[in-house]
Amino acid sequence: MIGALSLGRKSLFRLPDGPTLVKWFCGSWTSLVFAFLYLPIFLLVLFSFNESKSGFQWEGFTLQWYEALFQNRILLRAFTNSLLIGTLSTLLATGLGTLGAWMLYRFRFPIHRMMEAFIFVPMIMPEILMGVSLLVLFVNLSLPLSYLTVIIAHVTFTFPFVLVGMQARLQGMDPSLEEAAMDLGATPRQAFFKVILPYLTPAIASGALLAFSLSLDDYIVTVFVTGAESQTLPLKVYGMVRVGLNPQLNALSALGIVLTILLVFASERLKQSNSGESI
Repeated sequence: MIGALSLGRKSLFRLPDGPTLVKWFCGSWTSLVFAFLYLPIFLLVLFSFNESKSGFQWEGFTLQWYEALFQNRILLRAFTNSLLIGTLSTLLATGLGTLGAWMLYRFRFPIHRMMEAFIFVPMIMPEILMGVSLLVLFVNLSLPLSYLTVIIAHVTFTFPFVLVGMQARLQGMDPSLEEAAMDLGATPRQAFFKVILPYLTPAIASGALLAFSLSLDDYIVTVFVTGAESQTLPLKVYGMVRVGLNPQLNALSALGIVLTILLVFASERLKQSNSGESI
């Protein structure tokens, strides 16, 4: 009986084996990382419905901050500016990135390698240096700071991200697709628009979403090249935060999170539809 009791104690207090311990540790660490990342976002959305103006103590559920947000003309004007600048810069950056990637893929010229290397310069250059350099350029060109200067600046640092993504997509493309289309009687233009462009659609969509996100979120470059009438939402939010916490910013951030989730779902839906068509 004593042997059976000792055996039962050993089985009761037996440590997990190596793979189980590693799995438990990795799962716990992953949970902590996700909690660290998403708990502040959850609290931000939760306190956007808090009746307390300070936001540190829950006093009841309310929608007054959303109502006040939609009546705040300054923030709405800044949000409209951000959407306008982000949309125009995304269209230009996507067009330039797609065209540049196709030219670098299709043609070879003496400075081909040098141009591919220079593509990464706006991506790795510190934003404050880019902002200062663009400001100096606009001043020397006697170009007043306005919507145009902000759009030019945003296109400058967003289109390389589109181009790099397009290059990766083009490197995985089978050259026989275009050749087969032309063998079947398609002209080079028809082969591009009916074969190549549909194949590049997922990369174009991903690059456009990335460019729009970078443009909508940028602060450092924008603060150097913006004018009085072209103030974007990040600039206004930073100015409000310096004065003090405002519950309207919680509501604004919650709406931004919802918009981000919708864009992510739209991107995934587009990827699934294109993968289904390719199959």
